[in-house]
This record gives sequence, structure tokens and C-alpha cells, in this order.
Amino acid sequence: MAPGRESFSAHLACVLQRPAENLKDLYILRRQLGQGQFGTTYLCVEKATGKEYACKAISKRKLIAQEDIEDVRREIQILHHLSGHPNIVNIKGAYEDTTHVYLVMELCAGGELFDRIVKRGHYSERQARDLIRTIMHVVETCHVHGVMHRDLKPENFLFASPEEEAPLKTIDFGLSVFFKPGDVFRDVVGSPYYVAPEVLRKRYGIQADVWSAGVILYILLSGVPPFWAETDQGIFEQVLKGHLDFESHPWPKISDSAKDLVRNMLNPVIAQRFTAYQVLCHPWIQQDGVAPDHPLDPAILSRMKQFTAMNKMKKIALRVIAERLTEEEIAGLKETFQMIDTDSSGSITFEELKIGLQKLGSRLMDEEIQKIMEAADVDKNGTIDYGEFITATLNLNKIEREENLLAAFAYFDKDGSGSISKQELQQACVDHNVGDAEIEQIISEIDQNNDGSIDYTEFVAMMRKGNRGAGRKRNSLLNDALMIES
Repeated sequence: MAPGRESFSAHLACVLQRPAENLKDLYILRRQLGQGQFGTTYLCVEKATGKEYACKAISKRKLIAQEDIEDVRREIQILHHLSGHPNIVNIKGAYEDTTHVYLVMELCAGGELFDRIVKRGHYSERQARDLIRTIMHVVETCHVHGVMHRDLKPENFLFASPEEEAPLKTIDFGLSVFFKPGDVFRDVVGSPYYVAPEVLRKRYGIQADVWSAGVILYILLSGVPPFWAETDQGIFEQVLKGHLDFESHPWPKISDSAKDLVRNMLNPVIAQRFTAYQVLCHPWIQQDGVAPDHPLDPAILSRMKQFTAMNKMKKIALRVIAERLTEEEIAGLKETFQMIDTDSSGSITFEELKIGLQKLGSRLMDEEIQKIMEAADVDKNGTIDYGEFITATLNLNKIEREENLLAAFAYFDKDGSGSISKQELQQACVDHNVGDAEIEQIISEIDQNNDGSIDYTEFVAMMRKGNRGAGRKRNSLLNDALMIES
């Protein structure tokens, strides 16, 4: 065996870096749905419920380098990190055996956006506007969560069902990466028609995603890509030239506003290219003439703001849930913690939090940062440790999972009576060093039947309250935070 091959084989034997259940104990694999570079996607049926999912089976034989293994791990981490968005495919779980890694995800049975484009030729402006708005909401969500997609193209968007008005879902994050503010990437990835010129020049950031989305918009409106040639090299040369044809059919019939947006998304000057938020604010893209009030906060900041408004019981419950999540589910938050914890002490001081939030684009005043600091510092030792940070920045859709709600409820309900007493809540507060001064008020707010205790239904109602935003309202910080989770 070649030097180093033995250690690589050991990595290959446990790609997920954790014990994994046997997929075939839980699911039945059915027909093939698609074929990719590293694996095959199948229809699968959950044995316990009969519910259908898509299962991406990644062959370990094709993971020929450590980088390939890291790409698989990162794809799983990013799917967990972005889970809960209505236009991003939800991951159900990841499994592994001796030959494959399996990703079980929600089934999108409506086919590729690419196929619908081919079938239609091109979309009407209204239809193109609706689709690109959805795509740009996904791009903005990725960016505020510290993720760059790097492979936006129509083939990576599926419709949830065959119906005409079915929601569009982003399905493939195999080339996606976590990024921190100021990161510059140099590896050339993506697909020829959609790759940004700065990617070809090997120096790029998140604006490359906007370029790719601009190419999709051009194709939606005209039915052909803006940069075309017989070979990949020829396409790259056209991308670097950046000439946009607005003279050929059907462009003379397309509105000036649509063409203005395409130009701004396909601006070769990166500093002048629209951000995802600016695209969503463009008059052509706005829904009923209404633009977003202001950009979404970075997900980290939004969740921390929301955490400040939670009662002590919900904060403790979130800590219980956070502690039972796998490393792959919180990998994105771990990277952000390490970025803010500049001295690698394992805890974040006020100054580190202030500087870290500034790097993420925050313009909060010191007193606002202090409020966030005090809320996240549950044990009141003056710093935010790793567990407190994960708890305060947890993606709130994790609360919606029944197994997490049951685990959190069981933590409080020590005697297994099916209800949480005042004494049990007091003990939980003592165990977490949070004080119990507000217990009477907490119970009175949650105890809907006024029996002096909190049953499971009341607990679930409390945990889910405020986790969903109905829409964006002007000057509502909380609503901005909720928009990320909805």
C-alpha cells in the first residue's frame, strides 16, 4: 500500500465521523431518480411511516482524495445549517455503510427547472420574475448564513411537485462552502455557462453567486445562455469578454427594467455588481411594488437578538436541544464561534463579540451588544462559552422536530409524570445557574389550563411561539430575525 494510503482508507471507512444507523434498517430503496458525478439518487420509503424521500447514495469508491471526503461532510453540514427554508431541500438524515454514504432528503417530484425551461423555450417576464425572486431569496439566505453556493444553475433547482405553481427547491450543495467576511477563494468550481469571470481569474467571493443567478435570469427571459461557444474554453473566453446580447429575439420585446437588472447582476466589475439584497430591491423584481426594508441581519445576529426575548425555560430547553445535536448539524455555528473567539480561549468576551459582529456587518450600539451578551451568558460569568453560543444561535427550526421537543420536555419532567411542576422548573434553573426569580410568571404565561403545572401540549406551544414570521414589517428587528427562520 502506498504511503499515506492506509490512513486515508481509515478516513474512508468512517466518512461521517460518528456511528451511523444502517439505512436499510429504516428505509426501502426504490427506483433510481438521477445520476451524479459521485453517486446515484433513489426514491426511498421510510419503513416506519411509509413516507417517500429522495436518497442520494454517494459511492465511497469515487471519494479518491481527502478533499472529496471533506466535500461530502461539508455538504451535509451546510444542509443542516440551512434547514427549514421553504426553498431549500430539507435533509432528513445521513447514514453510512461500508460502500456508500447516504443522504436522505425531502422528495421533490416536480422535475428540474432546466427541463421546464427547455420545454417552454423561455418564460414570460412575470414567470421569470417570480422564479428569480425565489432563487435570490435562497442566495440571500445562504449569504447571511455564511454559505456561498458556488454552483447555481437551473439543474440544481427542482419543483416540489408536478403542479404548475409548485415551490422551487434548491437541491445540491456539493460545491458550497462556509465563508467568513473577507474570505477570498481561488479554486475554480462551478459550471461553464454560469461561472463568474472572477472565478476564472481565481480570486472571488460571494458576488460570484449573483453572477450565476444573473445567467439564470438571462436564460429564463430568452431561452439561451448569455455566453455560449462550442467548447468549455470558448465559453470561458466569452464570459471573460462579458458582452451581453440584447439585440436578438426576444430581447427587443423585453422590458428595459428587466434588462437593467440583468446588466447589474452580470456586471463584470465586482464592486458594482448588485448584492442579493439589491436584486430583491430592484423595481422589476419587487412583489406588488414592495421592496424589503433593509438587508437581513447575518443569521448569527438575528438569532442572538431573538434569544434575548426568550424566557428562562425556553433558553434552558434550547440548551438541552443544542447538547444533543450532532457535530454536522452545528458545524456552521462552530466555525463562526471560532472566528469570533480570536484568542481561542473557548469563550467570547464583550470585545470579541463586538468585533465579531462588526465583521458580520453589524452596526449595533454598545448597549445593544451588551444586552445580547447578557442574554447569551446564561451562567453570568461575564463571557459566552461554546455551549452558550450554540444555544443562542441555534437554527430555531430544530425546535420543530418532535424528538427534540420530547427530549427537552423530559429534561424538565424528572419524575416522568407528564407535566412540569414549579419545583422541577426551579431545579432546572438551579442546575443551569440562571436563577428562579421569574418562575411564577413563566408558569402563569405557559399554564393555559391553570392547573399550576406545564403539560407537554403547553410546553410545545411555548417552544413554538414566536418561531415563525408572517412577513417583513418596517422597523421590526424581531420580525427581521424571524424571517430567516420562516
